[in-house]
Amino acid sequence: MNPAEVVKQRMQMYNSPYLRVLDCVTEIWKKEGAKAFYRSYTTQLTMNIPFQAIHFITYEFMQEHLNPYRRYNATSHVLSGAMAGAVAAAATTPLDVCKTLLNTQESLALHSLNISGHISGLANAFRTVYQIGGIPAYFRGVQARVIYQMPSTAIAWSVYEFFKHFITKHQQDRKSNS
Repeated sequence: MNPAEVVKQRMQMYNSPYLRVLDCVTEIWKKEGAKAFYRSYTTQLTMNIPFQAIHFITYEFMQEHLNPYRRYNATSHVLSGAMAGAVAAAATTPLDVCKTLLNTQESLALHSLNISGHISGLANAFRTVYQIGGIPAYFRGVQARVIYQMPSTAIAWSVYEFFKHFITKHQQDRKSNS
Protein backbone atom coordinates (compact mmCIF):
# COMPACT_ATOMS: atom_id res chain seq x y z
CA MET A 1 0.00 0.00 0.00
CA ASN A 2 2.72 2.46 0.90
CA PRO A 3 4.45 2.73 -2.52
CA ALA A 4 1.09 3.30 -4.21
CA GLU A 5 0.24 5.99 -1.65
CA VAL A 6 3.56 7.75 -2.28
CA VAL A 7 2.99 7.79 -6.04
CA LYS A 8 -0.65 8.92 -5.66
CA GLN A 9 0.28 11.79 -3.37
CA ARG A 10 3.23 12.91 -5.49
CA MET A 11 0.98 13.03 -8.53
CA GLN A 12 -1.74 14.93 -6.64
CA MET A 13 0.59 17.70 -5.46
CA TYR A 14 0.04 21.16 -6.86
CA ASN A 15 2.43 21.65 -9.82
CA SER A 16 3.38 17.98 -9.76
CA PRO A 17 6.01 17.33 -12.42
CA TYR A 18 4.61 13.84 -13.05
CA LEU A 19 2.12 13.15 -15.81
CA ARG A 20 2.16 9.35 -15.74
CA VAL A 21 2.47 6.80 -12.94
CA LEU A 22 5.47 5.09 -14.50
CA ASP A 23 7.30 8.43 -14.85
CA CYS A 24 6.65 9.16 -11.20
CA VAL A 25 7.86 5.75 -10.01
CA THR A 26 10.99 5.90 -12.20
CA GLU A 27 11.90 9.43 -11.15
CA ILE A 28 11.44 8.75 -7.43
CA TRP A 29 13.50 5.55 -7.75
CA LYS A 30 16.34 7.37 -9.56
CA LYS A 31 16.45 10.47 -7.36
CA GLU A 32 15.56 9.08 -3.93
CA GLY A 33 15.89 5.31 -4.11
CA ALA A 34 13.67 2.56 -2.74
CA LYS A 35 13.53 4.13 0.73
CA ALA A 36 11.39 6.96 -0.62
CA PHE A 37 8.53 4.53 -1.15
CA TYR A 38 8.61 3.44 2.51
CA ARG A 39 9.57 6.68 4.26
CA SER A 40 6.12 6.91 5.87
CA TYR A 41 5.58 3.20 6.50
CA THR A 42 5.86 3.36 10.29
CA THR A 43 3.69 6.47 10.31
CA GLN A 44 1.07 4.59 8.28
CA LEU A 45 1.10 1.76 10.82
CA THR A 46 1.06 4.21 13.71
CA MET A 47 -1.99 5.90 12.17
CA ASN A 48 -3.91 2.72 11.32
CA ILE A 49 -3.84 1.29 14.84
CA PRO A 50 -5.59 4.23 16.54
CA PHE A 51 -7.81 4.76 13.49
CA GLN A 52 -9.16 1.21 13.68
CA ALA A 53 -9.47 1.29 17.48
CA ILE A 54 -11.43 4.57 17.41
CA HIS A 55 -13.44 3.34 14.44
CA PHE A 56 -14.64 0.14 16.18
CA ILE A 57 -15.20 1.78 19.56
CA THR A 58 -17.27 4.56 17.98
CA TYR A 59 -19.29 2.08 15.91
CA GLU A 60 -20.10 -0.01 18.99
CA PHE A 61 -20.92 3.10 21.04
CA MET A 62 -23.31 4.33 18.35
CA GLN A 63 -24.92 0.90 18.04
CA GLU A 64 -25.53 0.84 21.79
CA HIS A 65 -27.49 4.08 21.43
CA LEU A 66 -29.19 3.59 18.06
CA ASN A 67 -29.72 -0.16 18.08
CA PRO A 68 -29.53 -1.42 21.68
CA TYR A 69 -31.18 -4.77 20.88
CA ARG A 70 -28.69 -5.37 18.05
CA ARG A 71 -31.26 -6.27 15.46
CA TYR A 72 -30.60 -5.75 11.78
CA ASN A 73 -31.39 -2.08 11.17
CA ALA A 74 -29.91 -0.62 8.00
CA THR A 75 -30.35 2.98 9.13
CA SER A 76 -28.53 2.46 12.42
CA HIS A 77 -25.70 0.63 10.66
CA VAL A 78 -25.26 3.39 8.07
CA LEU A 79 -25.37 6.17 10.69
CA SER A 80 -23.08 4.33 13.11
CA GLY A 81 -20.63 3.50 10.33
CA ALA A 82 -20.55 7.07 9.05
CA MET A 83 -20.01 8.45 12.55
CA ALA A 84 -17.29 5.88 13.25
CA GLY A 85 -15.43 6.88 10.10
CA ALA A 86 -15.82 10.58 10.82
CA VAL A 87 -14.52 10.39 14.39
CA ALA A 88 -11.62 8.08 13.50
CA ALA A 89 -10.62 10.22 10.51
CA ALA A 90 -10.73 13.47 12.48
CA ALA A 91 -8.78 12.04 15.41
CA THR A 92 -6.00 10.65 13.24
CA THR A 93 -5.66 13.59 10.85
CA PRO A 94 -2.44 14.85 12.50
CA LEU A 95 -0.80 11.51 11.70
CA ASP A 96 -2.16 11.65 8.16
CA VAL A 97 -0.73 15.15 7.66
CA CYS A 98 2.68 13.89 8.81
CA LYS A 99 2.41 10.84 6.55
CA THR A 100 1.60 13.07 3.58
CA LEU A 101 4.61 15.29 4.30
CA LEU A 102 6.86 12.23 4.51
CA ASN A 103 5.44 10.84 1.26
CA THR A 104 5.55 14.03 -0.75
CA GLN A 105 8.62 15.78 0.70
CA GLU A 106 6.73 18.91 -0.34
CA SER A 107 9.38 21.35 -1.56
CA LEU A 108 7.63 24.57 -0.49
CA ALA A 109 7.40 23.26 3.07
CA LEU A 110 11.03 22.19 3.10
CA HIS A 111 12.31 25.42 1.55
CA SER A 112 10.27 27.62 3.89
CA LEU A 113 12.21 26.10 6.80
CA ASN A 114 15.55 25.95 4.95
CA ILE A 115 15.56 22.17 5.11
CA SER A 116 17.83 20.52 2.60
CA GLY A 117 17.53 16.84 1.89
CA HIS A 118 14.61 14.77 3.06
CA ILE A 119 12.45 14.58 6.14
CA SER A 120 12.45 11.13 7.64
CA GLY A 121 10.65 9.70 10.62
CA LEU A 122 7.46 10.58 12.41
CA ALA A 123 9.11 12.81 15.03
CA ASN A 124 10.79 14.90 12.32
CA ALA A 125 7.53 15.18 10.41
CA PHE A 126 5.66 16.30 13.56
CA ARG A 127 8.29 18.98 14.25
CA THR A 128 8.23 20.19 10.65
CA VAL A 129 4.44 20.42 10.48
CA TYR A 130 4.40 22.40 13.73
CA GLN A 131 7.15 24.75 12.50
CA ILE A 132 5.23 25.39 9.29
CA GLY A 133 1.83 26.20 10.77
CA GLY A 134 1.55 25.46 14.47
CA ILE A 135 -1.29 23.35 15.87
CA PRO A 136 -3.78 24.23 13.06
CA ALA A 137 -1.41 22.70 10.49
CA TYR A 138 -2.01 19.25 11.98
CA PHE A 139 -5.66 19.49 10.96
CA ARG A 140 -5.28 20.72 7.39
CA GLY A 141 -7.63 18.71 5.24
CA VAL A 142 -9.63 17.32 8.15
CA GLN A 143 -12.94 18.15 6.46
CA ALA A 144 -11.96 16.39 3.23
CA ARG A 145 -10.70 13.38 5.17
CA VAL A 146 -13.94 13.13 7.17
CA ILE A 147 -16.08 13.57 4.06
CA TYR A 148 -14.08 10.82 2.33
CA GLN A 149 -14.32 8.37 5.24
CA MET A 150 -18.00 8.80 6.16
CA PRO A 151 -19.60 7.21 3.09
CA SER A 152 -16.86 4.60 2.88
CA THR A 153 -17.32 3.36 6.43
CA ALA A 154 -21.11 3.73 6.27
CA ILE A 155 -21.21 1.47 3.23
CA ALA A 156 -18.70 -1.00 4.68
CA TRP A 157 -20.61 -1.42 7.96
CA SER A 158 -24.03 -1.62 6.33
CA VAL A 159 -22.83 -4.26 3.85
CA TYR A 160 -21.11 -6.22 6.64
CA GLU A 161 -24.21 -6.11 8.84
CA PHE A 162 -26.49 -7.03 5.93
CA PHE A 163 -24.47 -10.14 5.05
CA LYS A 164 -24.08 -11.08 8.70
CA HIS A 165 -27.86 -10.90 9.06
CA PHE A 166 -28.47 -12.73 5.77
CA ILE A 167 -26.03 -15.58 6.55
CA THR A 168 -27.25 -15.96 10.13
CA LYS A 169 -30.89 -16.05 8.99
CA HIS A 170 -30.04 -18.54 6.25
CA GLN A 171 -28.24 -20.80 8.76
CA GLN A 172 -31.16 -20.61 11.19
CA ASP A 173 -33.62 -21.45 8.42
CA ARG A 174 -31.56 -24.47 7.38
CA LYS A 175 -31.40 -25.72 10.99
CA SER A 176 -35.15 -25.33 11.48
CA ASN A 177 -35.85 -27.22 8.21
CA SER A 178 -33.57 -30.10 9.18
